[in-house]
Amino acid sequence: MDGCQSTEGDLHVVAAAHHIVKALGATKNLTDDLRKILIDLDTHLSMITSDTDSKGGRGFVDVEEQLKQAERKILSWESDPMMIWDSGPREASEYIATVYEIQTLVDGLRRLSVHENREQKELLHRAMSVLQTAMSRLEEELIHILVQHRQQFEPKHMSSRSTRRDVVYDESFVSVEDETVKETSSRNCPSDEIGECIVDLVCADVIPDIKSIAKVMFTSNYGPEFCEAFIGVRKEALEQYSAVTEELSIEDVLKMEWTSMSSKMNKWTWSMKMIVQVYLASEKRFCDLVLGDFGSVSSFCFLEISKATILCLLNFGEAIAMGPHQPEKLFRLLDMYETLADLPQDIDTLFSEEASSFVRLQFHVLLERFGVSSTAAFEAFQVAISSNGSLYPFPGGGVHPLNKYVMNYIRMLPEYCNILNLLLKDQHVDVADQVTDPDNGPNLSLSTSCPMACHLRSITSSLESNLYRKSQLYKDEALQHIFLMNNIHYLVQKVKGSELRLFFGDEWIRKHNGKFQQHAKNYERATWSSVICFLKDDNPGSSSVSKSTFKEQCKGFRIAFEEVYKTQTSWCVPDPQLREDLRISTSLKVILAYRTFLGRNLAHIEDKCVKHTVEHVEKLLLDLFEGSPRSLRNSRRW
Repeated sequence: MDGCQSTEGDLHVVAAAHHIVKALGATKNLTDDLRKILIDLDTHLSMITSDTDSKGGRGFVDVEEQLKQAERKILSWESDPMMIWDSGPREASEYIATVYEIQTLVDGLRRLSVHENREQKELLHRAMSVLQTAMSRLEEELIHILVQHRQQFEPKHMSSRSTRRDVVYDESFVSVEDETVKETSSRNCPSDEIGECIVDLVCADVIPDIKSIAKVMFTSNYGPEFCEAFIGVRKEALEQYSAVTEELSIEDVLKMEWTSMSSKMNKWTWSMKMIVQVYLASEKRFCDLVLGDFGSVSSFCFLEISKATILCLLNFGEAIAMGPHQPEKLFRLLDMYETLADLPQDIDTLFSEEASSFVRLQFHVLLERFGVSSTAAFEAFQVAISSNGSLYPFPGGGVHPLNKYVMNYIRMLPEYCNILNLLLKDQHVDVADQVTDPDNGPNLSLSTSCPMACHLRSITSSLESNLYRKSQLYKDEALQHIFLMNNIHYLVQKVKGSELRLFFGDEWIRKHNGKFQQHAKNYERATWSSVICFLKDDNPGSSSVSKSTFKEQCKGFRIAFEEVYKTQTSWCVPDPQLREDLRISTSLKVILAYRTFLGRNLAHIEDKCVKHTVEHVEKLLLDLFEGSPRSLRNSRRW
């Protein structure tokens, strides 16, 4: 009897506690965690009542009624076209509370001796079915929230790293024009503008809602289903944002024409940094915000979301690094190498887990391969210069297209100084032995002695040797000197007018100024010595020569001058200042000799053999080096 009284007393205590919990659960403004605690306690008390009074069925009826009410709430939303979280925070909170209630019922029923009670077994199966329905609905709600509240990712703060026109090496060099090759100041996207740039990929206001869905699904052992839905939506979002979504095989990349490949390499350079430092950094933070309470789940989801895109980028880079190392690829390769060289810390941080070590490994291998490929392309450039041959002389003796190509090419290298110094340091000793470092004083010594400077001077040395070989194709010695004068002057002007001056030094410039000036003098000697020789005075003591001798000298000078005029009006000196200087220098020698000659023979001036006056010869000299052949009949000076 005392035992019965004790049992009844206990039941009264449980009933009172049950009543208090119910009252507290009806209170508004409860947090999800507190509400779950009360629901768990309420259900547990119901289970105690059910277990203690199972024979009478009173407690079991309470549990069944509790399940019916929860089931009614869950199923009511299945017929409602509205999304729960679109209906307002109150509805969403009530739905989550109901799911927790069912979850607690399932846990409680599992703890009972269900194998001995068929009704409890059926009730458990029924509760689990309702829970599964709720989980399916939560998956739908999660996908809806993630899609509807996705933020438009528009990285306006980032611009293309390189908008330069490609400097393409081909045998005709027709694509090389000075005015189309510009200094690449457009590479205006330094790493510090992009690094640590975190953006909201999903509206921050809904993150608590996503976390509440995650929590209830994980506590219900539906974590894999949550991850699958979450990964699917976020992976699709990344593919839409990614600028490089097209997956190309190595064979596809190797078969690609250069124009298309160059465009894709440029896009890759922009995309790689943007995706790693902005998008994936933001995605990683988002995963941590939502799933940080679930251990390694956050890292797992991030890897599954990002690996397809990052591997697509790395695989394209692998295909490029494997391809042939043509000179025109150098700048794109350097851009790609520079991009990767800025990212090791980001990659190691994003993919720090053991499961993602394959991404880190592939990234670091690719960085090394880009270094090797860039060096190989640089070497191929110098080999192309040395091996470029010609069967015929360049018309007019002007600036050879090879010279334009090389100098416009290397003018873009100083902006890669740090990278090239790093990549070329192993070859620096060999090149330094071949090329003497100029003495430029303390201000320029560091620039002119760095690995890149030595390689640049080696390149121009190879270029000069090639140009000298090309000059030998001209039969006319004077035209050989015009060709070399033009090309060395062009080379000097390109160095003086760009950052190349820092790497070549003033001594190099002075030396090469002397070279083209010497060729100008050699031209004058080779051309005008044979013309002026007709004007020399064979009898220095006499006042004049005989009329017949005068006639013969005038005729010889006229024929020689007209032949030079006819030939050298087709020769070309493209630089206006150089052309003007050469004309003045030539005029001083020729006009002085001609005026002196006529002055000594004033008695014979009236003779018809004097076809050209001094003024006329002076004007005719202005037609030289225009690159347009003329004869005296069609001369504008005639």
